[in-house]
Amino acid sequence: MHRAKVLSSGAVRGHGRSLAADRVRFASGFAVPGDFFRSGVLRGPGGAEAAILGSESVSGVLALAGPFPELAAETPLEVVFAEEAAVLAARLVTGTPAGRPLPELAMRLATTRGTNALLERRGAPVALFITAGFGDLLAIGNQQRPDLFALAVEPRRPLYRTAIEVDERLAADGSVLRPLSAAALEAAARRCLEEGVDCAAVAFLHGYRNPVHERAAAAVLADLGFRHVSVSADLAPRIQILPRAETAVVNAYLSRALESYLGGVQRALGRGTLHVMTSSGGLVGAARYPPKESLLSGPAGGVVGAASAGAASGESRLVGFDMGGTSTDVSRFGGRLDYRRTTSVGGARLATPSLAIETVAAGGGSVCWFDGTQVRVGPESAGAAPGPACYGGGGPLTLTDVNLLLGRVVAGRFVIPLHPAAAERAADELLAAVRRAGDEALSRESLLTGLLAIANERMAEAIRRISTRRGYGLGDHVLVAFGGAGGQHACALAALLGMRSVLVPVDAGILSALGLRAARLERFAERSVLAPLEEVEPRLGGWFESLAAEAVGLVEAEGVERPAIEVGRRSAELRVAGQEATLTVDWPAAEGLAAAFAARYRSLYGYDPPPAAVEVESLRLVAGTAAEPLPGRPPAAAARAAEPAGSQPAWSGKEWSDWPVYERGALAAGDGFAGPGLVVEEYSVTVVDAGWTCRVDGAGALALAAAKGGR
Repeated sequence: MHRAKVLSSGAVRGHGRSLAADRVRFASGFAVPGDFFRSGVLRGPGGAEAAILGSESVSGVLALAGPFPELAAETPLEVVFAEEAAVLAARLVTGTPAGRPLPELAMRLATTRGTNALLERRGAPVALFITAGFGDLLAIGNQQRPDLFALAVEPRRPLYRTAIEVDERLAADGSVLRPLSAAALEAAARRCLEEGVDCAAVAFLHGYRNPVHERAAAAVLADLGFRHVSVSADLAPRIQILPRAETAVVNAYLSRALESYLGGVQRALGRGTLHVMTSSGGLVGAARYPPKESLLSGPAGGVVGAASAGAASGESRLVGFDMGGTSTDVSRFGGRLDYRRTTSVGGARLATPSLAIETVAAGGGSVCWFDGTQVRVGPESAGAAPGPACYGGGGPLTLTDVNLLLGRVVAGRFVIPLHPAAAERAADELLAAVRRAGDEALSRESLLTGLLAIANERMAEAIRRISTRRGYGLGDHVLVAFGGAGGQHACALAALLGMRSVLVPVDAGILSALGLRAARLERFAERSVLAPLEEVEPRLGGWFESLAAEAVGLVEAEGVERPAIEVGRRSAELRVAGQEATLTVDWPAAEGLAAAFAARYRSLYGYDPPPAAVEVESLRLVAGTAAEPLPGRPPAAAARAAEPAGSQPAWSGKEWSDWPVYERGALAAGDGFAGPGLVVEEYSVTVVDAGWTCRVDGAGALALAAAKGGR
């Protein structure tokens, strides 16, 4: 195992000092070969930068192409490369300098590139081709108000550049009422190309029943020179035209960003292979990766990693708590992954299977600020550049700074050089603003503690949305804390939720990457049914066999041999006739689908379903490479007291005291201690609050438990 964690900006942070006008000694914390930094750009204070002509691995001396401003000792610096962050990380772990080909390797990648493009509205110009009479469908939407009490409602801004109404019509059963007018379609498409719109989404009424018109239109557009065409019937074969059309539009909108990004990574890999994580937690080859699958790609790796880590420690009922630099992602695992049929991101609703993940804008980089009335945390983030104030790049006060100033981060063990004085200045500026507003007696410790409480409550509410609000109690679940900042907030968050156990896995700071390692290649297949359960239940077996053949064929197209593929979960979306909302029920069910549906209905709503027919809305199946068998609970190790490596002052909420600091690498199975205390490692730190105990289990994870009679 080799590990490297770099900023998403593709920069290597460090510090340095001047040796001469064009020579700088640079320390980054990475063990790299000579000339590794050659062809990079050194950036320093005030926007100063210079190309790097050469570097020495032992001394860390960089030879620059020109003079650089005078640097005092430990001045914050960074080296930036003209490559994606994932490629830079691959170079670091393989010791391959920039400009040289990487060794042949298999890369698994999760990305937020599509999510960022959607949220920032930086997608490709798209033309929506839709059935005549429905050109304004996506602008109208479903008439739901995003904020019920807002006095001024901002109208939805569709992602497409133009909507083309196409002369065609299918009946509800899929039969052709009006044939597709190819001539009219071609004329409208040529106008789009003349205006620079070369990405298209095709969504026709009832296309899910019969895709003949959608596919014929897509063929015409491809022949005319459209670079990308998304067909709704292929992407989301479901009855509802609105989410089906939105899915096609998002897929086309993100096509350019994803193709450019993945293409750049693939070129850097050369003959190496590239697989990308989907929103549903599986892997797909980059050449066949649908852009719509990228919206929860990053968080999905964490869900799979948390499930794998929980299994290694013998736990099967988990709440994943992934707190990174920009946001926090939470999920629930009850022995298998939970999916959603519809995902909402950036105001768009997509009809695509995805893991049930809730995201809240609270991360280590969340900005702490004062609006004149109250202090706030987020949603703005300091990002990788300039980063938190303590990074020394002129950034604002963030949660990372708050934890540092309260003694909950060990500055000397942070992967990036920290500058506590910069964090103190930012905190004092915020404190002065709050005091000027009237709270003159407020102490800095009270302000910082309050900021932590605000962030913790927001994250706790996100966990409630994926657990108690869906009918799952938390008393028997374990909180799996990971991400760079997860361990700093885990005990406080568990206390808010009434949870008594926390698990901090091995390599918690990079668990999402380990989730990629544990993920499997998989594909989904779906079928719309829309018929009473009583009528179609005898036919479900045959339909699932057909779906299995489709899904297995898609996995085989990835180069996987048939014996290595297994068909996984088969499920039916059921609903009470006359209602729109569905519930997922696994097939087959020992007690029968109707009884299983009634039991799930009672669990979720607290009462029996109404006495009406049950309808099968759709069927879904997943096939993929065989999953590795899950380990059983590891044997318990003999308990013994852990030896701290040192101590540092920390704020308990009431007073300052010396907290012991433990090096995770020095802890063995069975080692433990009672809080308060800190456990530090390369990419994260775990805060064990008073009233909690910490013990290393047989899998190497930190098992935290609330003291009996306490929380």
